[in-house]
Amino acid sequence: MLPIYDDLIDETVSRRDLIFFPASLFLVQALRAGQTDDTTFSTDVKVVNVLATVRAKNGEIIRNLSKDDFSLSENGHPQTIRYFSQETGLALTVGLMVDTSLSQEKVLDAERTASFQFFDQVLRDNVDQAFIVQFDFSIQVRGGLTFSRSKLEDALEQVDTPSRKELEMQRGGGTLLYDAIVKASQDIMKNQRNRKALIVLTDGVDFGSEATLDMAIEAAQRADTIIYSILFSDAGYYGFGGHDGKKPLMRMSVETGGTFFEVTKRQSIDQIFGMIENELRSQYSLGYVSDEPVRVSEFRRIQLSAKQKGLVVQARDRYWAQR
Repeated sequence: MLPIYDDLIDETVSRRDLIFFPASLFLVQALRAGQTDDTTFSTDVKVVNVLATVRAKNGEIIRNLSKDDFSLSENGHPQTIRYFSQETGLALTVGLMVDTSLSQEKVLDAERTASFQFFDQVLRDNVDQAFIVQFDFSIQVRGGLTFSRSKLEDALEQVDTPSRKELEMQRGGGTLLYDAIVKASQDIMKNQRNRKALIVLTDGVDFGSEATLDMAIEAAQRADTIIYSILFSDAGYYGFGGHDGKKPLMRMSVETGGTFFEVTKRQSIDQIFGMIENELRSQYSLGYVSDEPVRVSEFRRIQLSAKQKGLVVQARDRYWAQR
């Protein structure tokens, strides 16, 4: 693992750290670039990595900030930003979560087409990887983690609403949105050490999950995973009044550092995927070592802001401090 940096790693941080600490790859990149404030680290160093997107009031993404343009605190205590990068060269792991309940039947074709175009444009050969999960009254991993675009395309073709036979055999019911996010976060994302993002295509309605919205958000946060949620719905499916899935999707995105989008007549699914791509290519990576030792595993609050007035920082608001 990372043989190129063996000599440097041995002098500064143990290989055990590289395996178990979420921000380890960022640390290696910072060490190579000479971006650390200290030259010696013990095996107890735990780097907290925060990915952030910065926007002006008009929504324009700001890409020219430096480390000194940010202020960061943990549980209200100021922290020193030790590592900083405007590069997005770290490998990316993307999970595409597709709602295949009957309420989504009319929009699935558009989702498939836009999803493959997104993979084709964003994923770098042999660097970035992706997987595909569909969810309705059950959860199915249609395509496991892969670097292969052809395998992703094949998996997308299999994504579909339940057949009549499957519906007849169905026990229980609903749309297991929250359970699907928990499963993807715990079973796949938790074991990855890259930049991680879930893209959730759904109308936001959950029926039947054992997990709650809070549990889904917590699972993503523990796995250091950003959620980009896309509200794409058949407006007439639920009839008059319908169901409002917007608020839970907004919470998922805001609390994990992602963005909420909604497909409308003015904003197509293709345009939204383009905006997600733009965000992924415009992130800042900030790393710090908490001044408070981890005595008990717990969530800790992160407050990251830009010093310049009028700028809005989009980043996760807490992390899981593992003892």
